[in-house]
Amino acid sequence: MKKSENILKNSACRRRFLQNGMIAAGAATIGTGLLPSSLSAFAQGGDDSGGKLSRGDASILRFLAAAEILEADLWEQYWELTSGAVRHKGDFASKINPSTGKPPVGTGGNKAYTTALQLLDTDMPQYIVDNTDDEFSHTNFLLAYLKSKGANTADLDLLVGPHFRTVPGSVAIGAVKKGRLTNLTKLTVDTSFWTRYRTDNENPDLGDTGFVRAVPSLNSGQHTAIPRTDADANNPDLINAIAFTAGFHFCFIEQGGTSLYPAVAQRVNDPEVLRVVLSIGPSEAMHFQTWHDKAGNANAGNPPLTVADPINNSTVTFVDLNTPTANDEILEPNLIMPEPCPFLDPSFPICSIVRPTQTTGAAMGAAKALAADGLFIGQTGEFMQLLNDLATDADQARRA
Repeated sequence: MKKSENILKNSACRRRFLQNGMIAAGAATIGTGLLPSSLSAFAQGGDDSGGKLSRGDASILRFLAAAEILEADLWEQYWELTSGAVRHKGDFASKINPSTGKPPVGTGGNKAYTTALQLLDTDMPQYIVDNTDDEFSHTNFLLAYLKSKGANTADLDLLVGPHFRTVPGSVAIGAVKKGRLTNLTKLTVDTSFWTRYRTDNENPDLGDTGFVRAVPSLNSGQHTAIPRTDADANNPDLINAIAFTAGFHFCFIEQGGTSLYPAVAQRVNDPEVLRVVLSIGPSEAMHFQTWHDKAGNANAGNPPLTVADPINNSTVTFVDLNTPTANDEILEPNLIMPEPCPFLDPSFPICSIVRPTQTTGAAMGAAKALAADGLFIGQTGEFMQLLNDLATDADQARRA
C-alpha cells in the first residue's frame, strides 16, 4: 500500500521504469524489446500525441478514460455477484464490456450477498447493473473518441487488455474466476464525504479538513466489500457487514467521479472536448446521490452491528444513523442533497455545489484517493507508474 502511494507521489520517475527497461515492485529487470508491443510503443515517446486534439485535451481524456476503465472493472465484480436478481434480463443485450469486446453474461449472482445488499434497498441489483452499464459506456465512448481524433491510446489499450488483470477476485458462487484490475477485498473506505456534503460552513476547496466520518471503523484496517469465498457468504453477520461496506464504497467511488469531471473541465481547450467532459460528469453525480441515499439504510432499525473479519484481521461497526445519538444534521441518512456551503470566497453567500472542484492537482488527487482506498492492492509497480504518468499529464494540461 505504502509502495503504491510512494510511486504515485514521485512524478520525477514517470515513464522511467520503461525507459530504463525496469518493472517495479520486485519484478525482474527486462529490456524494452521484451515488453508488450503497446508498452514498447509509448516507451518510445509517442504517448502524449493528441492527434487532432491538443496534447492537454488528449491527456485529460486519457486520464478520464483510465478512471472509467478502473470503474468498469470494479463495477463488473459487483454486478457479477448480484446479476441473478436483475429484473430486466435484456439490459446488457446490446452493451459491450470494454475488456472483452462482448456483452457481459449474467452469472446467476450470489444469493446471500444480494439479499444482504437488498437490506439497503430492494432495487440494489438493478441500480448496480445500471451503474456498470454506465461505466462500460463511458469507457467505450472515450476510447473511441480519442481514436477518432488520432490520439495515442496505447497505454489505455494496455489497461483494457489482460496485461494488468492479475489481482485476485472473489471465488464465491456468482463470481467469474479471473484476474482483475482492482481489489475489492482489502479496502480502507474514507466515509468523510458523508459530512463534507452536509456541512454548511466548510468546503475542502477553502482548506477545511477533519470532516466527520459516517463509519469511522471503515477508515481503519482493511475490509472486504465482496464475499471472497462461500464461507463469507454463509456467515450471516459477516455477509451483512460486507454488503454495508459495499454500500459505502459505492458512494466513495462515485463521489470521486462527481468532483473529478468539473475539476479537469477547467483545463479543457476544445469546446467539443468540454462538451464531452460536462456531459459525462453529471451522470457520476447521479450515481453518487443514488448510493448516498442507499448507504444510509445500513443497519437501519437495529442495534450496532460489530463484526470481526478473521482474514483481514479487522473489525467494523455499523450503527443506525437514525438513532438519537447519531441523528444530527451531518449524519442523518435522508439528507442526501448537498447543503449550501462557502464557495470561491467566504464573503459570498453560501451555495449548494459539488465539492471539491479545485483543478490544481485534481487528477493526481483522484489517483491518490483510489490508492489510499486500497483499490490497487495486488497491482504491480508498473501499473502504478502508468497511472502516475496519466495523472501527471492530465494535471499539466493548461487552457490556452
